[in-house]
Amino acid sequence: MRTVRIFIASILLLCGSLPAAAWGPNGHRIVGQIAENHLTDAARKGISDLVGRASLAQISTWADEIKSDPAWRHASPWHYVNAPPGQAIEKAHKSPSGDVVEAIQRFERVLRDRGSGRKERVDALRFLVHFVGDIHQPLHAGYASDRGGNDIRVRWFGESTNLHTVWDEHLVEHQRLSFTEWVRFFGHAEPGEIEAWRRSDVLDWARESRSMLPAVYDYGSSRSERTPYLGYAYIFKHADGVRLRLLQAGIRLSGMLNDIFASP
Repeated sequence: MRTVRIFIASILLLCGSLPAAAWGPNGHRIVGQIAENHLTDAARKGISDLVGRASLAQISTWADEIKSDPAWRHASPWHYVNAPPGQAIEKAHKSPSGDVVEAIQRFERVLRDRGSGRKERVDALRFLVHFVGDIHQPLHAGYASDRGGNDIRVRWFGESTNLHTVWDEHLVEHQRLSFTEWVRFFGHAEPGEIEAWRRSDVLDWARESRSMLPAVYDYGSSRSERTPYLGYAYIFKHADGVRLRLLQAGIRLSGMLNDIFASP
Protein backbone atom coordinates (compact mmCIF):
# COMPACT_ATOMS: atom_id res chain seq x y z
CA MET A 1 0.00 0.00 0.00
CA ARG A 2 2.84 2.36 0.87
CA THR A 3 4.42 1.65 -2.55
CA VAL A 4 1.13 2.47 -4.29
CA ARG A 5 0.83 5.77 -2.40
CA ILE A 6 4.37 6.74 -3.35
CA PHE A 7 3.71 5.84 -6.99
CA ILE A 8 0.51 7.94 -7.07
CA ALA A 9 2.25 10.87 -5.41
CA SER A 10 5.05 10.68 -7.95
CA ILE A 11 2.58 10.73 -10.83
CA LEU A 12 0.76 13.74 -9.36
CA LEU A 13 4.05 15.57 -8.87
CA LEU A 14 5.04 14.88 -12.46
CA CYS A 15 1.67 16.01 -13.81
CA GLY A 16 1.85 19.21 -11.77
CA SER A 17 5.18 20.09 -13.39
CA LEU A 18 3.84 19.91 -16.93
CA PRO A 19 2.62 23.04 -18.70
CA ALA A 20 -1.13 23.27 -19.20
CA ALA A 21 -2.64 22.69 -22.63
CA ALA A 22 -4.67 25.38 -24.36
CA TRP A 23 -8.43 25.34 -23.74
CA GLY A 24 -8.47 21.79 -22.42
CA PRO A 25 -10.26 18.95 -24.25
CA ASN A 26 -13.69 20.60 -24.15
CA GLY A 27 -12.42 23.88 -25.60
CA HIS A 28 -10.58 22.18 -28.43
CA ARG A 29 -13.61 20.05 -29.25
CA ILE A 30 -15.72 23.22 -29.35
CA VAL A 31 -13.34 24.74 -31.91
CA GLY A 32 -13.35 21.53 -33.95
CA GLN A 33 -17.14 21.23 -33.93
CA ILE A 34 -17.67 24.87 -34.95
CA ALA A 35 -15.24 24.35 -37.82
CA GLU A 36 -17.01 21.12 -38.81
CA ASN A 37 -20.32 22.99 -38.97
CA HIS A 38 -18.87 25.49 -41.47
CA LEU A 39 -17.06 23.14 -43.87
CA THR A 40 -17.79 22.98 -47.59
CA ASP A 41 -18.63 19.65 -49.18
CA ALA A 42 -15.20 19.59 -50.83
CA ALA A 43 -13.48 20.11 -47.48
CA ARG A 44 -15.58 17.40 -45.85
CA LYS A 45 -14.56 14.96 -48.55
CA GLY A 46 -10.87 15.92 -48.38
CA ILE A 47 -10.85 15.51 -44.60
CA SER A 48 -12.74 12.22 -44.80
CA ASP A 49 -10.18 10.90 -47.28
CA LEU A 50 -7.52 11.47 -44.63
CA VAL A 51 -9.16 10.56 -41.32
CA GLY A 52 -12.23 8.57 -42.33
CA ARG A 53 -15.25 9.08 -40.08
CA ALA A 54 -13.32 10.89 -37.35
CA SER A 55 -14.69 14.38 -36.77
CA LEU A 56 -12.61 17.51 -36.27
CA ALA A 57 -13.75 17.50 -32.65
CA GLN A 58 -12.38 13.97 -32.23
CA ILE A 59 -8.94 14.76 -33.65
CA SER A 60 -8.68 18.17 -31.97
CA THR A 61 -7.05 16.83 -28.79
CA TRP A 62 -4.47 14.56 -30.41
CA ALA A 63 -1.68 17.17 -30.25
CA ASP A 64 -2.03 17.26 -26.45
CA GLU A 65 -2.44 13.51 -26.06
CA ILE A 66 0.94 12.82 -27.70
CA LYS A 67 2.81 14.99 -25.20
CA SER A 68 3.42 11.95 -22.99
CA ASP A 69 5.20 10.19 -25.86
CA PRO A 70 8.96 10.96 -25.77
CA ALA A 71 9.02 10.70 -29.55
CA TRP A 72 6.89 13.87 -29.72
CA ARG A 73 8.63 15.84 -26.98
CA HIS A 74 10.12 18.13 -29.63
CA ALA A 75 6.61 19.35 -30.52
CA SER A 76 5.95 21.03 -27.15
CA PRO A 77 7.15 24.53 -28.22
CA TRP A 78 4.74 24.48 -31.17
CA HIS A 79 1.76 25.15 -28.89
CA TYR A 80 2.64 28.76 -28.02
CA VAL A 81 4.61 31.87 -28.91
CA ASN A 82 6.14 34.26 -26.36
CA ALA A 83 7.23 37.88 -26.41
CA PRO A 84 8.15 40.32 -23.62
CA PRO A 85 5.50 42.87 -22.60
CA GLY A 86 5.28 45.69 -25.14
CA GLN A 87 7.11 43.79 -27.89
CA ALA A 88 5.33 42.93 -31.13
CA ILE A 89 4.90 39.20 -31.57
CA GLU A 90 6.56 39.22 -34.99
CA LYS A 91 9.69 40.80 -33.49
CA ALA A 92 10.00 38.32 -30.64
CA HIS A 93 12.95 35.97 -30.36
CA LYS A 94 12.08 32.86 -32.34
CA SER A 95 12.52 29.45 -30.79
CA PRO A 96 14.78 27.27 -32.97
CA SER A 97 12.24 24.49 -32.33
CA GLY A 98 9.39 26.55 -33.79
CA ASP A 99 6.33 28.14 -32.21
CA VAL A 100 2.58 28.15 -32.77
CA VAL A 101 2.72 30.80 -35.53
CA GLU A 102 5.45 28.95 -37.42
CA ALA A 103 3.77 25.58 -36.83
CA ILE A 104 0.41 26.69 -38.27
CA GLN A 105 2.12 28.09 -41.35
CA ARG A 106 4.26 24.97 -41.76
CA PHE A 107 1.46 22.44 -41.37
CA GLU A 108 -0.80 24.41 -43.67
CA ARG A 109 1.86 24.03 -46.37
CA VAL A 110 2.15 20.30 -45.72
CA LEU A 111 -1.61 19.81 -45.90
CA ARG A 112 -1.84 21.78 -49.15
CA ASP A 113 0.92 19.72 -50.75
CA ARG A 114 -0.76 16.72 -52.38
CA GLY A 115 2.73 15.31 -52.87
CA SER A 116 3.21 14.93 -49.12
CA GLY A 117 2.81 11.45 -47.70
CA ARG A 118 -0.59 10.48 -46.31
CA LYS A 119 0.71 10.16 -42.74
CA GLU A 120 2.37 13.57 -42.96
CA ARG A 121 -0.88 15.13 -44.17
CA VAL A 122 -2.95 13.38 -41.48
CA ASP A 123 -0.58 14.65 -38.78
CA ALA A 124 -0.62 18.13 -40.34
CA LEU A 125 -4.43 18.19 -40.20
CA ARG A 126 -4.50 17.06 -36.57
CA PHE A 127 -1.90 19.65 -35.60
CA LEU A 128 -3.69 22.44 -37.47
CA VAL A 129 -7.04 21.73 -35.81
CA HIS A 130 -5.34 21.96 -32.43
CA PHE A 131 -2.96 24.86 -33.01
CA VAL A 132 -5.58 27.17 -34.48
CA GLY A 133 -7.37 26.70 -31.18
CA ASP A 134 -4.17 27.25 -29.20
CA ILE A 135 -3.30 30.58 -30.78
CA HIS A 136 -6.72 32.00 -29.89
CA GLN A 137 -6.10 31.39 -26.18
CA PRO A 138 -4.50 34.66 -24.99
CA LEU A 139 -1.90 33.03 -22.75
CA HIS A 140 -0.56 30.99 -25.67
CA ALA A 141 0.74 34.29 -27.01
CA GLY A 142 1.96 35.32 -23.60
CA TYR A 143 5.10 36.13 -21.64
CA ALA A 144 8.03 33.74 -21.28
CA SER A 145 8.79 35.22 -17.84
CA ASP A 146 5.81 33.41 -16.30
CA ARG A 147 5.46 30.62 -18.91
CA GLY A 148 2.21 31.95 -20.28
CA GLY A 149 0.63 32.31 -16.84
CA ASN A 150 1.63 28.82 -15.67
CA ASP A 151 3.75 30.36 -12.90
CA ILE A 152 1.02 32.76 -11.73
CA ARG A 153 -0.66 31.13 -8.75
CA VAL A 154 -4.30 32.03 -8.21
CA ARG A 155 -7.23 30.68 -6.25
CA TRP A 156 -10.23 29.66 -8.35
CA PHE A 157 -13.19 29.77 -5.94
CA GLY A 158 -10.69 28.93 -3.21
CA GLU A 159 -8.96 26.11 -5.08
CA SER A 160 -5.25 26.55 -5.75
CA THR A 161 -4.41 26.60 -9.47
CA ASN A 162 -2.64 28.84 -11.96
CA LEU A 163 -3.77 31.55 -14.37
CA HIS A 164 -3.09 29.44 -17.46
CA THR A 165 -5.35 26.64 -16.23
CA VAL A 166 -8.10 29.14 -15.47
CA TRP A 167 -8.08 30.14 -19.13
CA ASP A 168 -7.53 26.65 -20.50
CA GLU A 169 -10.29 24.97 -18.56
CA HIS A 170 -12.15 26.76 -15.79
CA LEU A 171 -13.60 29.65 -17.81
CA VAL A 172 -14.99 27.13 -20.32
CA GLU A 173 -16.04 24.41 -17.88
CA HIS A 174 -17.81 26.59 -15.30
CA GLN A 175 -21.00 26.57 -17.41
CA ARG A 176 -21.06 22.76 -17.19
CA LEU A 177 -21.95 22.32 -20.85
CA SER A 178 -20.77 19.55 -23.12
CA PHE A 179 -18.92 20.74 -26.19
CA THR A 180 -21.96 20.00 -28.35
CA GLU A 181 -24.22 21.99 -26.02
CA TRP A 182 -21.73 24.86 -26.03
CA VAL A 183 -21.67 24.93 -29.84
CA ARG A 184 -25.45 24.76 -30.02
CA PHE A 185 -25.78 27.70 -27.64
CA PHE A 186 -22.88 29.93 -28.67
CA GLY A 187 -21.32 28.58 -31.88
CA HIS A 188 -23.01 30.91 -34.34
CA ALA A 189 -21.67 33.93 -36.23
CA GLU A 190 -23.19 36.42 -38.62
CA PRO A 191 -22.13 36.21 -42.30
CA GLY A 192 -20.31 39.54 -42.03
CA GLU A 193 -18.37 38.33 -39.01
CA ILE A 194 -17.40 35.11 -40.75
CA GLU A 195 -16.13 37.00 -43.79
CA ALA A 196 -14.16 39.51 -41.72
CA TRP A 197 -12.59 36.92 -39.42
CA ARG A 198 -11.49 34.77 -42.33
CA ARG A 199 -9.72 37.70 -43.99
CA SER A 200 -7.19 37.76 -41.14
CA ASP A 201 -4.02 35.68 -40.94
CA VAL A 202 -2.14 33.78 -38.26
CA LEU A 203 -0.15 36.82 -37.11
CA ASP A 204 -3.40 38.75 -36.70
CA TRP A 205 -4.69 35.96 -34.47
CA ALA A 206 -1.58 36.13 -32.30
CA ARG A 207 -1.80 39.93 -32.08
CA GLU A 208 -5.44 39.68 -30.98
CA SER A 209 -4.47 37.28 -28.21
CA ARG A 210 -1.68 39.61 -27.11
CA SER A 211 -4.09 42.54 -26.99
CA MET A 212 -6.18 40.66 -24.41
CA LEU A 213 -3.32 40.11 -21.94
CA PRO A 214 -3.71 43.32 -19.90
CA ALA A 215 -7.29 42.32 -19.08
CA VAL A 216 -6.28 38.70 -18.45
CA TYR A 217 -3.81 39.87 -15.78
CA ASP A 218 -6.25 42.40 -14.28
CA TYR A 219 -7.53 40.48 -11.27
CA GLY A 220 -9.37 43.41 -9.69
CA SER A 221 -9.85 43.18 -5.94
CA SER A 222 -8.68 39.94 -4.36
CA ARG A 223 -9.23 38.27 -1.01
CA SER A 224 -5.55 37.51 -0.64
CA GLU A 225 -2.61 39.80 -1.20
CA ARG A 226 -0.32 36.89 -2.02
CA THR A 227 -2.65 34.81 -4.20
CA PRO A 228 -5.36 36.50 -6.26
CA TYR A 229 -8.86 35.12 -5.76
CA LEU A 230 -10.73 34.57 -9.01
CA GLY A 231 -14.42 33.80 -9.10
CA TYR A 232 -17.70 35.13 -10.43
CA ALA A 233 -16.39 38.65 -11.08
CA TYR A 234 -13.57 37.30 -13.24
CA ILE A 235 -15.98 35.02 -15.09
CA PHE A 236 -18.36 37.92 -15.77
CA LYS A 237 -15.50 40.03 -17.05
CA HIS A 238 -14.16 37.42 -19.48
CA ALA A 239 -17.08 35.16 -20.48
CA ASP A 240 -17.79 37.07 -23.69
CA GLY A 241 -14.11 37.13 -24.62
CA VAL A 242 -13.75 33.37 -24.16
CA ARG A 243 -16.82 32.74 -26.31
CA LEU A 244 -15.52 35.08 -28.98
CA ARG A 245 -12.10 33.47 -29.16
CA LEU A 246 -13.50 29.94 -29.40
CA LEU A 247 -15.95 31.03 -32.08
CA GLN A 248 -13.31 32.91 -34.07
CA ALA A 249 -10.97 29.91 -33.89
CA GLY A 250 -13.61 27.56 -35.27
CA ILE A 251 -14.67 29.93 -38.04
CA ARG A 252 -11.09 30.63 -39.08
CA LEU A 253 -10.14 26.95 -38.99
CA SER A 254 -13.05 26.11 -41.29
CA GLY A 255 -12.02 28.90 -43.66
CA MET A 256 -8.47 27.57 -43.83
CA LEU A 257 -9.63 24.00 -44.45
CA ASN A 258 -12.21 25.06 -47.03
CA ASP A 259 -9.47 26.87 -48.93
CA ILE A 260 -6.96 24.01 -48.65
CA PHE A 261 -9.39 21.43 -50.02
CA ALA A 262 -11.06 23.71 -52.59
CA SER A 263 -8.86 22.58 -55.47
CA PRO A 264 -8.32 18.95 -56.49
